[in-house]
Amino acid sequence: MAAQRRTPSRGVPRGQAGPGRGLAAGRTTLRNAAAAAAAGRERPRITSRAVVLLLVLAVLAVSWASSFRAWFQQRAEMDALRTQIAQTEADIDRLEAQKKRWKDEAFIKQQARLRFGYVMPGQDSLIALDENGNPIGSVEKLTDPADAPGTDPVAWYSTVWESVEAAGNPEESK
Repeated sequence: MAAQRRTPSRGVPRGQAGPGRGLAAGRTTLRNAAAAAAAGRERPRITSRAVVLLLVLAVLAVSWASSFRAWFQQRAEMDALRTQIAQTEADIDRLEAQKKRWKDEAFIKQQARLRFGYVMPGQDSLIALDENGNPIGSVEKLTDPADAPGTDPVAWYSTVWESVEAAGNPEESK
């Protein structure tokens, strides 16, 4: 029955290797295999497992790349927002300090002298003029509210009453 086997066990032909055959038989097959490989130098074939593995790695790389890109964009946006917050906090601190300065009476008097040329009672105001008679340096002046552009607002009920009167006397409105 052993003689009827069609395939040898473990892919080794009968009589070359097996229990009790010794190391010499194993060495000769290794030498023959190395010689055949060196003579042919066949390229290793890419198996279906390797292709599947490469596809899985490619899909993972693509998905991770998009995730990393989004992560880097969010980090850049967070850094920009932190910078903006720091600038805003610095502006708030500066404005709060300026607000405290405007609560000081001496600072208000100083600004009135510098900006508008006001003087305290008993003081004389001196303004340096150039050769054309214009003040040297800019002196800010207050504007008169009457000079402000625009018209005085008219109450809505005045407009309604005028339209009622015009409707009652059509000849006078023409």
